[in-house]
Amino acid sequence: MKEEEKEKKEEKREKKKRKEEKKKERKEEKEEKKKEDRKKRRGGEKKKEKKRKTEREKERKKRKEKKERGKRKEKKEEKREEEKEEKKRRKEKKRRKRKDERKEKK
Repeated sequence: MKEEEKEKKEEKREKKKRKEEKKKERKEEKEEKKKEDRKKRRGGEKKKEKKRKTEREKERKKRKEKKERGKRKEKKEEKREEEKEEKKRRKEKKRRKRKDERKEKK
Protein backbone atom coordinates (compact mmCIF):
# COMPACT_ATOMS: atom_id res chain seq x y z
CA MET A 1 0.00 0.00 0.00
CA LYS A 2 2.72 2.42 0.98
CA GLU A 3 4.69 1.59 -2.10
CA GLU A 4 1.70 2.24 -4.32
CA GLU A 5 1.13 5.56 -2.64
CA LYS A 6 4.78 6.43 -3.04
CA GLU A 7 4.61 5.55 -6.74
CA LYS A 8 1.47 7.61 -7.21
CA LYS A 9 3.08 10.56 -5.47
CA GLU A 10 6.20 10.14 -7.58
CA GLU A 11 4.11 10.02 -10.74
CA LYS A 12 2.25 13.13 -9.66
CA ARG A 13 5.52 14.94 -9.03
CA GLU A 14 6.88 13.93 -12.41
CA LYS A 15 3.66 14.95 -14.11
CA LYS A 16 3.78 18.29 -12.35
CA LYS A 17 7.42 18.72 -13.37
CA ARG A 18 6.60 17.98 -17.02
CA LYS A 19 3.70 20.41 -16.86
CA GLU A 20 5.93 23.12 -15.44
CA GLU A 21 8.57 22.47 -18.07
CA LYS A 22 6.01 22.71 -20.87
CA LYS A 23 4.70 25.91 -19.34
CA LYS A 24 8.22 27.35 -19.24
CA GLU A 25 8.86 26.32 -22.84
CA ARG A 26 5.64 27.97 -24.01
CA LYS A 27 6.52 31.11 -22.08
CA GLU A 28 10.00 31.18 -23.61
CA GLU A 29 8.58 30.66 -27.09
CA LYS A 30 6.13 33.47 -26.51
CA GLU A 31 8.94 35.77 -25.37
CA GLU A 32 11.03 34.78 -28.38
CA LYS A 33 8.14 35.53 -30.69
CA LYS A 34 7.66 38.92 -29.02
CA LYS A 35 11.33 39.73 -29.55
CA GLU A 36 11.13 38.72 -33.19
CA ASP A 37 8.02 40.83 -33.70
CA ARG A 38 9.73 43.81 -32.07
CA LYS A 39 12.75 43.33 -34.30
CA LYS A 40 10.55 43.22 -37.36
CA ARG A 41 8.75 46.35 -36.30
CA ARG A 42 11.96 48.19 -35.49
CA GLY A 43 14.07 47.24 -38.47
CA GLY A 44 11.24 46.51 -40.82
CA GLU A 45 10.77 47.47 -44.42
CA LYS A 46 8.54 50.40 -43.56
CA LYS A 47 11.27 52.09 -41.57
CA LYS A 48 13.83 51.46 -44.29
CA GLU A 49 11.47 52.79 -46.94
CA LYS A 50 10.81 55.89 -44.87
CA LYS A 51 14.55 56.42 -44.48
CA ARG A 52 15.07 56.07 -48.23
CA LYS A 53 12.25 58.50 -48.85
CA THR A 54 13.72 61.13 -46.53
CA GLU A 55 17.14 60.67 -48.15
CA ARG A 56 15.59 61.24 -51.59
CA GLU A 57 13.85 64.36 -50.27
CA LYS A 58 17.13 65.69 -48.87
CA GLU A 59 18.88 65.06 -52.18
CA ARG A 60 16.07 66.78 -54.08
CA LYS A 61 16.27 69.81 -51.78
CA LYS A 62 20.04 69.96 -52.19
CA ARG A 63 19.77 69.91 -55.98
CA LYS A 64 17.06 72.56 -55.92
CA GLU A 65 19.10 74.80 -53.63
CA LYS A 66 22.15 74.36 -55.85
CA LYS A 67 20.10 75.32 -58.89
CA GLU A 68 18.73 78.40 -57.13
CA ARG A 69 22.21 79.44 -56.01
CA GLY A 70 23.39 79.12 -59.60
CA LYS A 71 20.49 81.26 -60.83
CA ARG A 72 21.22 83.93 -58.20
CA LYS A 73 24.87 83.92 -59.16
CA GLU A 74 23.92 84.26 -62.82
CA LYS A 75 21.63 87.21 -62.07
CA LYS A 76 24.37 88.95 -60.08
CA GLU A 77 26.78 88.41 -62.95
CA GLU A 78 24.29 89.84 -65.44
CA LYS A 79 23.68 92.85 -63.21
CA ARG A 80 27.43 93.43 -62.90
CA GLU A 81 27.79 93.24 -66.69
CA GLU A 82 24.92 95.69 -67.19
CA GLU A 83 26.50 98.09 -64.71
CA LYS A 84 29.81 97.87 -66.56
CA GLU A 85 28.07 98.58 -69.86
CA GLU A 86 26.23 101.53 -68.32
CA LYS A 87 29.49 102.91 -66.92
CA LYS A 88 31.12 102.57 -70.35
CA ARG A 89 28.20 104.39 -71.99
CA ARG A 90 28.39 107.23 -69.47
CA LYS A 91 32.14 107.50 -69.96
CA GLU A 92 31.72 107.53 -73.71
CA LYS A 93 29.00 110.17 -73.45
CA LYS A 94 31.23 112.39 -71.28
CA ARG A 95 34.12 111.94 -73.69
CA ARG A 96 31.97 112.95 -76.66
CA LYS A 97 30.63 115.90 -74.74
CA ARG A 98 34.13 117.13 -73.94
CA LYS A 99 35.17 116.58 -77.55
CA ASP A 100 32.19 118.59 -78.76
CA GLU A 101 32.97 121.35 -76.28
CA ARG A 102 36.55 121.54 -77.55
CA LYS A 103 35.33 121.77 -81.14
CA GLU A 104 32.95 124.58 -80.22
CA LYS A 105 35.74 126.58 -78.56
CA LYS A 106 37.84 126.46 -81.70
